[in-house]
Amino acid sequence: MMVTRSLKIAILLIFSLTSNAAVQKVIYGEDNRRDFYEVTDQMHRELSRSTVALMSSRNLRTRGTVTTITGRSIGDSMRLCQDEPFREQPLAANCSGFLVGPKTIVTAGHCIRSQSACNGIKFVFDFKVDRQGQTSFKVDTSSVYSCKKLVKSVLNSGFGGDNNDYAVVELDREVTDRAPLKFRKNDKVNDGEDLVVMGHPTGIPLKIADGAYVRNNSNPIYFSANLDTYGGNSGSAVFNANTGEVEGILVRGEADYVNAPGQTCRVSNICPVDGCRGESVTRITVVNEIMRL
Repeated sequence: MMVTRSLKIAILLIFSLTSNAAVQKVIYGEDNRRDFYEVTDQMHRELSRSTVALMSSRNLRTRGTVTTITGRSIGDSMRLCQDEPFREQPLAANCSGFLVGPKTIVTAGHCIRSQSACNGIKFVFDFKVDRQGQTSFKVDTSSVYSCKKLVKSVLNSGFGGDNNDYAVVELDREVTDRAPLKFRKNDKVNDGEDLVVMGHPTGIPLKIADGAYVRNNSNPIYFSANLDTYGGNSGSAVFNANTGEVEGILVRGEADYVNAPGQTCRVSNICPVDGCRGESVTRITVVNEIMRL
């Protein structure tokens, strides 16, 4: 007998998330990650413009008005099998983030723990694949920003912690060529709400992944969802797929890759749509520092 989606969600609500979930991610069901050029939803394309990659300056070469993004392919870096999606794309980002004010970025707390760490990060917009077969990645130098101030970093993991995980950063100057994202300021996302996530899985160019929904909505600090995300997606904006508002910050989940049976390479970890523990998303409403923006 077929189990309805609402019944599955009700069953999942019985279980709480493991408090010490690893800062890793996973694929649930089909891989819904898409490059920018593959996405036809105009709202999703516009929202993605306000997402940002967190990078080391070692991955950037600036010559005048053009900055080239460099990085070893994830296939080589992560020892991935030949048929693994996106394996030729460069691993350049450490985490993801998103714009919520003219000079304000939100990301995961475990991505930026101190002012000195923030000082070493570049915030890069437009790291994305614009056309099929693209092999080089360049952005306008004006799309690269630095950290002026770490406003707040929260990481309450480990025994006795509430697993709150977020950071707020003030950039070195205002962002004038794209709009800050709208975000929820009260209440909480609905049970079973459809979601879309935008960020940089395993540090590669922007991926937009829909087809997910809220699975466990009981914790006051975070909710869980079956989002197709990886390390590098930490700090990604998780959107309400219907309203386009940010519901939360992707922070942790299942392991990314597993050894391929009988081979020496690795493949993406695949969970059933309603299986595994789900990906944890810090509720945007707990980020008090941005509520007046």
